[in-house]
Amino acid sequence: MTALAFTTPLLLLALIALPILWWLLRAVPPAPIRRRFPGIVLLLGLRDDESQTATTPWWLLALRMLALAAVILGFAGPILNPRQAGTGTGPLLVMMDASWASARDWPARTAKVDQMLRDAARAGRLAAVLPLTDPLPAEIPWQSAAAWVERLPSISPRAWEPEYDALADLDVGDAEVVWVSDGLAREGRDVMDARIIESARPVLGLTPATYEDGIISLRALRLNDGTERSVDLRAIGPGPNGALTQLGIASAEFAAGATQAEVSLSLPPELRNRVARFEIAGERSAGAVTLADDSLARREVALLTQAEDEAQDLLSPLYYLRNALAPTADMIEGDLETLLPATPDVLVMADVARLSPAETVQVTEWVEAGGLLLRFAGPNLAASDISRDTEDNLMPVRLRSGGRTVGGALSWGEPKTLRPFDRSSPFFGLDVFDEVTVNSQIVAQPDPTLADRTIAALADGTPLVTRKALGEGQVVLFHVTANAEWSSLPLSGLFVQMLERLAVSTRPAAPTAEMLEGTTWVPRVVLDGFGVARDAGTLAGVPGEDLVDPTPSADVPPGLYEGPGQSLAINVLNAEAELTAAVWPAGTSVEGLDRAEETNLMPYLLAAALTLLTLDAIASLWLGGRLRRGATVVVAVAAAALMMGPEARAQEGQPPAEVALAYVVTGDAGIDEVSEAGLRGLSSVLAQRTSVEPDAPRGVDLEVDELAFFPVIYWPVDASQPIPSSDAYAKLNRYLRGGGMIVFDTRDADLGGFGSSSPAALRLRDLAAPLDIPPLEPLPDDHVMTRSFYLLQDYPGRYNSREVWVEASPDVEQVEGMPFRNLNDGVTPVVIGANDWAAAWAVDGGGRSLLPVGRGFAGEQQREIAFRFGVNLVMHVLSGNYKSDQVHVPALLDRLGN
Repeated sequence: MTALAFTTPLLLLALIALPILWWLLRAVPPAPIRRRFPGIVLLLGLRDDESQTATTPWWLLALRMLALAAVILGFAGPILNPRQAGTGTGPLLVMMDASWASARDWPARTAKVDQMLRDAARAGRLAAVLPLTDPLPAEIPWQSAAAWVERLPSISPRAWEPEYDALADLDVGDAEVVWVSDGLAREGRDVMDARIIESARPVLGLTPATYEDGIISLRALRLNDGTERSVDLRAIGPGPNGALTQLGIASAEFAAGATQAEVSLSLPPELRNRVARFEIAGERSAGAVTLADDSLARREVALLTQAEDEAQDLLSPLYYLRNALAPTADMIEGDLETLLPATPDVLVMADVARLSPAETVQVTEWVEAGGLLLRFAGPNLAASDISRDTEDNLMPVRLRSGGRTVGGALSWGEPKTLRPFDRSSPFFGLDVFDEVTVNSQIVAQPDPTLADRTIAALADGTPLVTRKALGEGQVVLFHVTANAEWSSLPLSGLFVQMLERLAVSTRPAAPTAEMLEGTTWVPRVVLDGFGVARDAGTLAGVPGEDLVDPTPSADVPPGLYEGPGQSLAINVLNAEAELTAAVWPAGTSVEGLDRAEETNLMPYLLAAALTLLTLDAIASLWLGGRLRRGATVVVAVAAAALMMGPEARAQEGQPPAEVALAYVVTGDAGIDEVSEAGLRGLSSVLAQRTSVEPDAPRGVDLEVDELAFFPVIYWPVDASQPIPSSDAYAKLNRYLRGGGMIVFDTRDADLGGFGSSSPAALRLRDLAAPLDIPPLEPLPDDHVMTRSFYLLQDYPGRYNSREVWVEASPDVEQVEGMPFRNLNDGVTPVVIGANDWAAAWAVDGGGRSLLPVGRGFAGEQQREIAFRFGVNLVMHVLSGNYKSDQVHVPALLDRLGN
């Protein structure tokens, strides 16, 4: 309904003068007196450019009357939709629910209250504003309405429900009571008569998220909206740079008339574990936000990966770990550089013997901060000297050397069974079966602390699993492999149960009343009424008993609470929450927040009067003949914009090659030139003889360059070469574990070869010490590298020596009639020799050999064999154990002449 009022209505009396003004204007100009003049005949046919009418035209008079009326009406102060000053004459009491449900349109509510307070101030009335989410005072704080206008901006909604218990004790007297409701049904509102102000805007809420079977379930609620509608639910958490960002989104579809909608959200584990809150997009309300705590995410287990043979899953330790952990934990795989920043709960290292100094520091700091390092033994650990003389910081016990050819593991004639778990063991209560046996293991060195650190043992008392505390975290070692090579434990259900008992399974759910009793929980983050998470500051801790079935209040505000070893989220709405509309007694006056704003019409009327007077002036000039009519010339200017600039041309650069060989830059110009020329020659031979077309060789700086792009890195060893940094060794270890190969060449076979005491060989020992290199052996005659492309028996370079060392092969007997053992070995991570292969491969820009090899035809034959060894080297890296497959046996036998 539209209303109109005037601030100065007495000025409207001036409208009575409009008829008088009409008569006066109608009489001006005065009527002319007619006189006959005979000479007028001479003027017949002439036209005067300037003329004056005898009387003012009626339409011009009307135009002037309208302009004058507009001026009178404008100065009378017309107001469209004027505000009502209220119905009461006494004090004005405004009660505001000020809950989370009021936050959705809080500016409109405060504007409504501000309007009422200003009207009361003009009337000189007292006023008071009571937010019902704050403790009610014993007496109403009456002040001037103008004073409350200044205090109103300091009132804000809270993230909990209002309290009505103390309303009955308030003495309102003859005050006019206005209740600004949030629209939700609550008991205790019928204690006093009031004028109700209630918003018609829908209320939206979100119940806490639940997690089951890899899916996050959310339930959205609504009120005062029966239409078919869709709302977006967002998962918010820290991004890679630490700033909060959207990690996922899903749409909740409300059917027509439905009050709730359920939605499922699937996120990758690394994203789900970072979720801090879920919220309804576009809603500024604490009820539209639900915080996430430890009950949402599962344990995140990081597996330190190494190069694996995809065809030999049953031999891979990680294969058994993946299957054992998949039902109860989320796994991420990679190198330490990518795993540790993801802050996993558990880090698993299967048969990883040595870490670089930088990696050791990183892992140690991670464990001390509360991580669990879970290690498994294996041939690499058994062959190393880790934790032998002194206990390694990342090992729970010292280990004994000797006993097996692979180094350091003990073998028995008969398999050993497990001893029942002690009461102090985390595995206590698990059933031990005789079918679980151990054939080999790494033996712990006797020590006074060994008994306390043993949490599982064999029947004869030999430690099987040991553990020690390191800072806030733990280091656990299984003295057997994670595959079935040394034990049948990974094949049993006991293996899965043991991993669960080591806290590798799901995070603890919401704590029970017994768990909360006697504990204190400190708020870390709290929600305000608008759903904004704020630092809890110095808020006091909350007794655990108050969090058993909490009702958010000023004492227990919604937020995230930190307790003994876990966090607990207190949200505005619980899992069973429903939204119900408020029902008011019959006859209660209920009005909404939406109303037309009052509009001052004075500017519009004065502008209209000015426009009419302008038209009057133009019309007067036209009637007097003073307005010359001229031809109107319209000049059209067409500006042709250059919409198309020079055509951008895409750079047609050559795509990067699939393979590029690399060499380590030593800093010695002569050595680096030979390395580049040698790999250039080998790349040319590969392109001519195989399907591999390498790009130009690259020199790599171990300190700054990424190594993962190169399948083979040639490292010429020089006695004066500096030792790389810890970061470089960390990069090298990741490269080796990722399947890369480093070819170490001491280039001194003419002096003594690898293993001698030459300066280059001594330098090689220093360079290779921090690397995670497996046990080595001389290159066997039936190694896959000897037949990956050519059938080879020698591996010469510029010098001819058979001392080439590769990763040790497993002990496999050769089957009678077969040309080689069925090794099924993968790619050896290192090749060590002294034959100066780059010098034999080196060619100039025209493809001619740079350096001499041997003498005459025998030397060129040696160079050809060197090229063939280089081809086999690269093909071995690219194809792995492909040529060890038995399908190649007939062809190989034919080639060998058998």
